[in-house]
Amino acid sequence: MMGPAHSLSGAAAWLGVGAAAAAFDHPMPWPVLVVGALICAGAALAPDLDHKSATISRAFGPVSRGLCEIVDKLSYAVYKATRSSADPRRSGGHRTLTHTWLWAVLIGAGASVAAVTGGRWAVLAILFVHLVLAVEGLLWRAARMSSDVLVWLLGATSAWILAGVLDKPGNGSDWFFTGPGQEYLWLGLPIVLGALVHDIGDALTVSGCPILWPIPVGRKRWYPLGPPKGMRFRAGSWVELKVLMPAFMVLGGVGGASALGFF
Repeated sequence: MMGPAHSLSGAAAWLGVGAAAAAFDHPMPWPVLVVGALICAGAALAPDLDHKSATISRAFGPVSRGLCEIVDKLSYAVYKATRSSADPRRSGGHRTLTHTWLWAVLIGAGASVAAVTGGRWAVLAILFVHLVLAVEGLLWRAARMSSDVLVWLLGATSAWILAGVLDKPGNGSDWFFTGPGQEYLWLGLPIVLGALVHDIGDALTVSGCPILWPIPVGRKRWYPLGPPKGMRFRAGSWVELKVLMPAFMVLGGVGGASALGFF
C-alpha cells in the first residue's frame, strides 16, 4: 500500500486497541490514545526503510535517504544469506527483513528499552521521529507542499507538548506498565502494531509480504503471505483509495469514540 493508507491503518489500529482496552476495563487515558495513534500512524511507514522511493525516505532529508540505502543493502544481504532454493532470486531488499514480525518486535522492544533507560530525551526522540512520520503520512498533501523544516518543527513542538502532557499524573506515562521505573515502557506497543499493520496491508497487494520469516512455509523461508490472488490489489489502485482508506477513517472514528466512552 501507499504511505497515506499505511498511516491511516496504523492510527485506526491503535484506536481499535483503545476501544478493546476500554471494553476490558483497562481504558487508556486520552493522551495515551492520541499519542499512541500518532506513533502507530508513523510506525506504519517505518518498514519501508528498505525502499529509497518510499515516504519515509523523504521524511528526514539526506539522513533518511542514507538510512534507507543502508537498510536496503542489509535486508538484501539477509535475504541472500537465508533464502532457500525455493525462494526467488532478488535484486534488492524491499519487502524482506523489515516486513517481518521479527523486525516489528525487535524495533518495538528497542524503543521500549530506550524510553525506559534513556529518560526524557529518549522519549522526545521517539515521539519526534514518529510524529514527523505521522505528518508525512496523514497530512501528506500539506507535507509535500511545505518545507521539510516546517514539518520537523511541527514534529518537535508536538513531541515536546505531548511529552509534557503525558508526564502529568494520571495522563498515561505509566499506562499498562505500572511498576517503578516502567514509565513509557508502553511506547513500544504502538510501534510493533504499526509495523505489523503495514505488513498486513502489503500482504493484501499483488506481491504479498513475508510476514512470518524466519518461520518457513512449505519449502520457502520467505513465503509471501497474502489472500488468494484474485482478492489482491495493486498499490495505489482504486481499492486502496476508494475503499480501504475511507474504511480506515470510519473504523478509526468508531474505535476512538468507543475508547473515550461515547458508545
